Amino acid sequence: MSFVSLEQMPLKEITERVARLRVQLDKFCPGASGLLVFSRLSLYYLSGAWANGLVYVPMEGEPVLLCRRGAERSRLDSPLTNIVEYKSYAQIPGLLHEVGISLGAQVAVEMNGLSWSMGELLRSRLPELDFVCGDMDLHWTRAVKTSWELAKMEVAGHRHHQALVKTLPQHISLGMTEYEIAVAVWSAFFEHGHQGMMRMQNSGEEIFLGHVAVGDSGNYPSVFNGPLGLRGAHPSMPFMGYHGKIWQKNEPLAIDCGFCLEGYNTDKTQIYWAKPQVVPDEAKKAQDFCTQVQEMVAKKLVPGVLPSDLYRESLVMADQAGLGAGFMGLDSNKVGFLGHGIGLAIDEWPVLAPSFDRPLQENMVLAIEPKVGIRGLGMVGVENTFVVTDQGGRCLTGDDFSPVFLA
Repeated sequence: MSFVSLEQMPLKEITERVARLRVQLDKFCPGASGLLVFSRLSLYYLSGAWANGLVYVPMEGEPVLLCRRGAERSRLDSPLTNIVEYKSYAQIPGLLHEVGISLGAQVAVEMNGLSWSMGELLRSRLPELDFVCGDMDLHWTRAVKTSWELAKMEVAGHRHHQALVKTLPQHISLGMTEYEIAVAVWSAFFEHGHQGMMRMQNSGEEIFLGHVAVGDSGNYPSVFNGPLGLRGAHPSMPFMGYHGKIWQKNEPLAIDCGFCLEGYNTDKTQIYWAKPQVVPDEAKKAQDFCTQVQEMVAKKLVPGVLPSDLYRESLVMADQAGLGAGFMGLDSNKVGFLGHGIGLAIDEWPVLAPSFDRPLQENMVLAIEPKVGIRGLGMVGVENTFVVTDQGGRCLTGDDFSPVFLA
């Protein structure tokens, strides 16, 4: 049988990414001979294959993809020349030597890509090596998108907007349960090409479809690292929406669901009101405020600006508007950030948060999500995905940030 890859990543794309990664390694891990990468997302990022194994990126020469399983598929999808099979970490030095590459005495490692037990196994199999953490190098490399990545995110963002603003309103109404609305969201997303999966890179974080929250579900206690609460389908699956919560008159519907196309995600939150509802003044004030915050941040998404400064400015605005208590979540749902990087994962760097003092760079992509929780009513706000440019943030997820009012 003869098989052809569905899409082989261009070699020049990997070459560009590796060149940027080496700049980061030289800055943060100057003694390392290269980087060992283990997580599936980063393996794809650096090889073009959704591989089961690891990639070694030397400071000089082409990366090597080592497959524990699925080498045949990897040879279809990856443009890399050096793709070899292995069964034990102990084989790594020898296999690299066979393709003319030496590990060296010190090696950077994607530590978040391994469980504790697998990390200890790696150390036991390669005791002569000095391992240093290379996670920061990967985070900052992936934070800046290539033109190839941006092209995919442009299409994802356009379809995301169309699904939430044009298609979904035709299929939801008062009287539906959160779960029924979530199914309608899935249907609208699949109609526009969503590929059914979104990924998170922080250890232990999961997402399935996203958040569908009617009324006070928007303030329901949540373990997810985001401001919008939700009851979810079940305590074991606190995502999507709850069968028992019905959308009733005078309640906002908040849908915070990402869209994934060809591996790349965009993020967007859309608020819905259905007639004959009257939007309470408190909700209208909060919604308008969130739009103003998004506008302020978008204008300042230019190279050189500090993410931490944008976060602090948003807090000042919230306090001045008298909305500080509910801004970015009520009570225990409050989060300490305003937005987050996004790409192959929903939760990438940089984050608009107090600890992020590294300046923005052109072609970073961030989801900006100012939201306000209103006690007894729910949550309102906006979220859209923006590219950092020298003219300010360019929105990928539409140009209409208003709530949708259903007839």
